[in-house]
Amino acid sequence: MSEDTSLSRYDLNMLVALEALLTERHVTRAAERMHLSQPAMSAALSRLRAHFDDPLLYRRGNAYELTPLSLRLIDQLPSAIDGVRRVLEMQNSWDPSRSSREFHIYSSDYGIATTGAVVSRLASEEAESVTFRFSVHDESIVDHADSVLRTADAMIIPRGYLRDLPSMDLWQDRWVAACSRDHPAAEEGLDFEGLAKYPWVLTYRSLTAHTAVDRQLEQLGIQPKVEAIAHGFASIPHFLIGTRRLGLMQAGMVARAGYRDEITVLKLPFEPLPLTNTVWWHPTHEHDPAHRWLRSLFQRAGEELRQTAKIGASSMVE
Repeated sequence: MSEDTSLSRYDLNMLVALEALLTERHVTRAAERMHLSQPAMSAALSRLRAHFDDPLLYRRGNAYELTPLSLRLIDQLPSAIDGVRRVLEMQNSWDPSRSSREFHIYSSDYGIATTGAVVSRLASEEAESVTFRFSVHDESIVDHADSVLRTADAMIIPRGYLRDLPSMDLWQDRWVAACSRDHPAAEEGLDFEGLAKYPWVLTYRSLTAHTAVDRQLEQLGIQPKVEAIAHGFASIPHFLIGTRRLGLMQAGMVARAGYRDEITVLKLPFEPLPLTNTVWWHPTHEHDPAHRWLRSLFQRAGEELRQTAKIGASSMVE
């Protein structure tokens, strides 16, 4: 294939056929997925094999396997297809009440349970056919946010992790300690000695992934004895009930995680840095009318959550 091959020579529908074939690893199932006949899908596979000069699928026993090239392609296809879809969906004006667009948002489980839930509810009030796909981010996604957000719509993550991208501050939450209702600290309170004495359950505990309050503990000279590492904040109460462990959680997540009768919320013996919940996006989305509508939802959600946080701060038992 020559280096000056024009994009106009390509049938972009073949991207969808390629994804179906590599995902299903079976011509008949791929045809059913795309609502095509089996001969039509076989013809598509032949064209793709000729284009890539690679078999793409090869038979091993009764199953098909992916070639090394296919394994590389299947990693690139979702973002490529999503990018094409976004270009073709762009319009000068956009009516949310008549759209069936899907917005893809990355966040932690905390961001999904708080900001994401409010955004989704607000959207449903004026756009019944618009959907939201919330994906939990990991270290790799956060580290490569600039490229990830070219195809995803937004990422909800507090300030301190991303920079050099457009963003909007939404609302502030606060860090609290949590423990089992029968924990000694539930009656005695929590001091610096207790921070060092009791075991902990934390999240995102690695060299490159940690919360700001984790780092504060280290700066105060406290090395927590970590007994459990949870993937998300919602699961922390499961690791606290009936143990002597402490957990760090956001006040907003405590209110939504349940187990309020089994969990006690404790004030930390130092002033934790405030948690500024922020939504981030890629500059290429800046002038998209659909994305402007999405950002207006985030703004309204932030206003609502700011009021909720004020009420929670005045009523939460510590």
